[in-house]
Amino acid sequence: MKSKPRFRIDGELREETALPHVWSRCIGAGRANEALRADWQRQFAEVVAATGVEYLRFHGVFHDDMFVYRDSYGGGFGPDAPLPSPVYTFGYVDKVFDFLLDLGVRPFVELGFMPRALATQTETVFWWGAHCSPPKDMARWVELVERTVEHWIGRYGPDEVRQWRFEVWNEPNLVPHFWTGTKTEYFELYEHTVRAIKAIDPALKVGGPATSVFVPDDRYKGETEDRSAALATAAATDVDALDWRPVWIEDFIAWCAGRHLPIDFVSAHLYPTDFAYGANGEAVHITRYADATYDDLTLLRKLVQNSPYPEAEIHITEWSTSPSARDFIHDTPFAATSITRSYLKCATLADSISYWTFTDVFEEGGAGIGPFHGGFGLVNEGGIHKPTFHAFRMLGRLGDRLLLSTPDGVVTRDSRTSAVSAVFFNYPEDMAMKGVAARGSYPATRALAELGPARRIRHSIGGLRPGGTFLVEILDWEHGNAAEAWYRLGSPLNLSRAEHDHLGGVADALLRYTLTVPDDGVLDLDVELAPWAVMSLTQAA
Repeated sequence: MKSKPRFRIDGELREETALPHVWSRCIGAGRANEALRADWQRQFAEVVAATGVEYLRFHGVFHDDMFVYRDSYGGGFGPDAPLPSPVYTFGYVDKVFDFLLDLGVRPFVELGFMPRALATQTETVFWWGAHCSPPKDMARWVELVERTVEHWIGRYGPDEVRQWRFEVWNEPNLVPHFWTGTKTEYFELYEHTVRAIKAIDPALKVGGPATSVFVPDDRYKGETEDRSAALATAAATDVDALDWRPVWIEDFIAWCAGRHLPIDFVSAHLYPTDFAYGANGEAVHITRYADATYDDLTLLRKLVQNSPYPEAEIHITEWSTSPSARDFIHDTPFAATSITRSYLKCATLADSISYWTFTDVFEEGGAGIGPFHGGFGLVNEGGIHKPTFHAFRMLGRLGDRLLLSTPDGVVTRDSRTSAVSAVFFNYPEDMAMKGVAARGSYPATRALAELGPARRIRHSIGGLRPGGTFLVEILDWEHGNAAEAWYRLGSPLNLSRAEHDHLGGVADALLRYTLTVPDDGVLDLDVELAPWAVMSLTQAA
């Protein structure tokens, strides 16, 4: 048996540990219907090729524009005629799921939202009109879930569908936006849904409650949100000193345990932000410290391990620097550095941390205005790569065995090929461990570029093949920053083809050079990283 190579990092033989690629386990997208677009599909295929994403989660698989649940039918002129019983059609959903599976990506199925014909309320959320109320007939909801899951098993086979995850709803604590019922009504929805799915196949994986953020108060302790409980949070002078805890998780676990309901995974959203309503009724926008995601995950992991479901997976099914699709930080290197730092620090704390989202083709508020509008995506609507795209690409090149971990990055080995790779970054000291706060315009982000100082990265890697070459890639303010190039063009709202091509070239023009391993087999890495830079080192030959 061939022995594994031993590498000396900074002159020392290092014991390896596992490095789960939590960043590529799952990623988010807006809604199912958007996945029917040709540009969406091209962008997703590119993201998969660059990052190795394994699962995709999105809203709206049951939304009316996917035409799954039909209780009436017509030709578009005049009212539809009622059908004698509901009909279930999966043509649109099949197109989306076939596309994903053909790419080697599995669905992380979010079961929602409510078809209009089943909704108890007709008020909607988003430009595309999601119905977020409990069902007016739970039996009909259960039948919808049953027919859907049975269809997927019939089309793709039980062995495939057993690899999927089924998440019941999305952010039900946010009443009336994503749920118009109570906490108990959501728990009842989960109970009926998980029983229905497990009756079809006990091996199918179901979980929840997909609640949003952590809070340091009791606003979500009751059946619906009590904004008065957040007054102290809104008035706090040091929010990072408060006791931030997950929403509904402990109540959800207790409810399920008391009814002997299965929980295959616990899901939550971990945006490191909050919107607490103050005494004047206005929301106070809170940005937490840089390690908020790490601390929240550490607590969540402890809660699950000490619960009646210690083996439950932990999936963070939405995560980003903020929950706003109009936050211009998303377009910048500041986001790239922030997420790189958090992913590397949190890699062993969850089974997935799903970045929200891979693309700016995202219509909750309608299409964004302009090519850079603060959308969540790794790529903009036109397919131009943002700095976060390159951060994900660099993380995806890391190996699965950790040779060195520092506050500024990691050195890894691939267990299959033994290739050595590394990622380092400079989250500026001037940030004083503060998180990157949302900005409502691109010019408002630019002051962050003045923070510092630069950081010198110096390490040696021994045990390499003499003459081997390594590629160094550096993303920073001057390299790979398409939004800044757009700003310097005068921030045109609508791009010419020439402008689009120019920005696409700027987006991918990272600083690149190669290093050659000398005869002693020791590669000396000595790089000065500008503030907010992210660097990768990959074995080229």
